[in-house]
Amino acid sequence: MTTPEPFFTLEPQAVSSSRIADFARRAGVDGSDYSALHQWSVTDLEGFWGAVWAYFGVEAQSPYERVLAEETMPGARWFTGATLNYAHHALRNLADDEAAIIALDETGSSYEVTGRALRSQVASVAATLRELGIGQGDRVVGYLPNTPHAIISFLAAASLGAVWSVCGQDYAPKAAADRFAQLDPTVLIAADGYLFNGTSHDRREAALRLAESLPTLKATLLVDHLGLPGPGAPYPSLVVPWEDASTRTEELICTPVPFDHPLWVVFSSGTTGLPKGIVHGHGGVLLEHLKTLGLHSDLGPGDRLLWYTTTHWMMWNLVVSTLLTGATTCTYDGSPAPHAKLDVLWELAARHRVTVFGTSPQYLLGMAKFGIDPSGHDLSSVRVVGCTGSALPASAYPWVRDHVGDHALLASISGGTDVVSGFAGSAPNTPVWAGELSAPHLGVALAAYDSDGLPVIDQVGELVITRPMPSMPLYFWNDADGTRYRDAYFDSYPGVWRHGDWVSVTGHGSVVVHGRSDSTLNRNGVRLGSADIHEAVELLPEITEALVIGVEEPDGGYWMPLFVVPAAGVDLDDTLRETIKEVIRTGASPRHVPDEILEVPAIPHTRTGKKLEVPVKRLLQGTPAEQVVSSAAVDNPDLFDYYARLGARRRSRRKE
Repeated sequence: MTTPEPFFTLEPQAVSSSRIADFARRAGVDGSDYSALHQWSVTDLEGFWGAVWAYFGVEAQSPYERVLAEETMPGARWFTGATLNYAHHALRNLADDEAAIIALDETGSSYEVTGRALRSQVASVAATLRELGIGQGDRVVGYLPNTPHAIISFLAAASLGAVWSVCGQDYAPKAAADRFAQLDPTVLIAADGYLFNGTSHDRREAALRLAESLPTLKATLLVDHLGLPGPGAPYPSLVVPWEDASTRTEELICTPVPFDHPLWVVFSSGTTGLPKGIVHGHGGVLLEHLKTLGLHSDLGPGDRLLWYTTTHWMMWNLVVSTLLTGATTCTYDGSPAPHAKLDVLWELAARHRVTVFGTSPQYLLGMAKFGIDPSGHDLSSVRVVGCTGSALPASAYPWVRDHVGDHALLASISGGTDVVSGFAGSAPNTPVWAGELSAPHLGVALAAYDSDGLPVIDQVGELVITRPMPSMPLYFWNDADGTRYRDAYFDSYPGVWRHGDWVSVTGHGSVVVHGRSDSTLNRNGVRLGSADIHEAVELLPEITEALVIGVEEPDGGYWMPLFVVPAAGVDLDDTLRETIKEVIRTGASPRHVPDEILEVPAIPHTRTGKKLEVPVKRLLQGTPAEQVVSSAAVDNPDLFDYYARLGARRRSRRKE
């Protein structure tokens, strides 16, 4: 099969001067040939990850005995014998008088935290935590927006060998407690509120309610981010103002811990039952993020990253890890597109000479749909536009080229909270094909498996990882025998990680994501990806959002409705229905045309913006809402009843 013409490639000189090319040269591999580099990275895991360790000068207080002492999945043992600390590496490469963090918000205001100031504040907060009894293995949790306070708090906890976890303040106290209470935390760090869409949200009462829900707390550090007065009611434990905790003169001491010592707990979306606490280690995160940010994103001193995220999305963890490369990271408090200034992120990227700009497909598609033109700002410094969260449709690629600039590499990435990194994406030495992920990431042995568990090319299959990655979870919290961990990833193919996505690996080495495999449409035995339908329909200016569901019915039937949210002022009439069917027929295939097209008030999402395909399917099948999804995990719980009623009416009609 002939390899299609790439949509974008970097100039040879830019490729040659990239860090990934330099890394390849030092490893004795042709840096211009990504496929050869990737093949080496997944066939010689010890050689590759040992080279990553050496290239970035990882500093261990005690050396490792072997790169990969045991390759089993789960349970791989990496860099046995090594002791190190993530926080030390995050702070070691920062210039004293240059910005380490640029704090931004939706009003356009900003301030900088220099390398010297960051180290000083981390040392101060760490000393405060130490005095509160925090040491190795203790848990410190944050109820914080995406501001420098969250980064400082995390690094302070990590420097002591404590375990960190954080969620944003849009979570209700109960939803936050559902996560944090599992950890038995000793200290809570909470802000007085956050900004969003022109409103300052007062979360003082919510922070108090959360503290009351965590009986193991010894103290709460209160951050006056919005400048609101202190708590009106007493806290159940000691209260320490942030100003007192962060302004002491202290020496920064980073405690060496084993390579696989817990660094943080990130939580699954919690759409069913309590959210799962996924534990990652100091060393695994350090190496994986150095590879992802230093090689794939080509970040280093002098670069600046601005990636829109909240603290409870895994991209926040990567925003922090930008510091590992010596680059400047940007925090952002607010809506990505506030009503007062829809293009504020692009304005800030131009003003602060951002080099890597990160966002979601929904953001880019929204910019295009509403006619926002970022090219009115000087975006010449932006060399990478990163995009993750869901599949990026091919239509977005020309828009980025035309409205951001033809110099920018559009890097669509797919990964997961589970490994707190990417499985596939781009690099300076990969071509970019519109609608595709350029290649599996280095060190990621990715394949698409068919129903027989065999790898296939140019066919849709299950996304699997056949060899371990250092950032795979150490374990799930409160999963003593590892049953939940094994069931989550290894129940289908023993010893092989099944991620739960439908993908195809193309003959030219790229990866195409078709949607979640547990929500895959299966009409008459033909598997269809929901993302293919969503992409086609959401290009229509008349449609704001769409959701297609495949429902197996008790009588053996199969119902495939398409739910759409029309744009303001648009009616879903027969003409628009025919238009939708035609764009699906031509943009996907005739098999993708739904049985019905139904107007709905909204599409439900997780709090990180992912469509709730499986929960909606189960509601339509008649499963009670309380058994389907936790209301704390979604953006609009009121929609549960709406979709449950739709399903009930459908089942009633089928019986008539």
